[in-house]
Amino acid sequence: MSSGVLPKPQMYGLLAKRLWVHIVGTFIVALGVTASCKFGTAEPRKKAYANFYRNYNSMEDFEEMRKTGIFRSGKQLQNV
Repeated sequence: MSSGVLPKPQMYGLLAKRLWVHIVGTFIVALGVTASCKFGTAEPRKKAYANFYRNYNSMEDFEEMRKTGIFRSGKQLQNV
């Protein structure tokens, strides 16, 4: 049996050291989540809206809805 001396445990500054590690880890995780939301959700959504409105013609859309009967006024309903 060897009778070695046990090392002294660190008592002073232990909480500060552990908090620093957790703060840095939390910051890194938050940056990762933010980047994934921006590049995984926001940018594709912006691109989809831009593509939709690039070729969108509101007058053609209105005429198509008018032909299908979506816009029916009260005057037209009385004659029906």
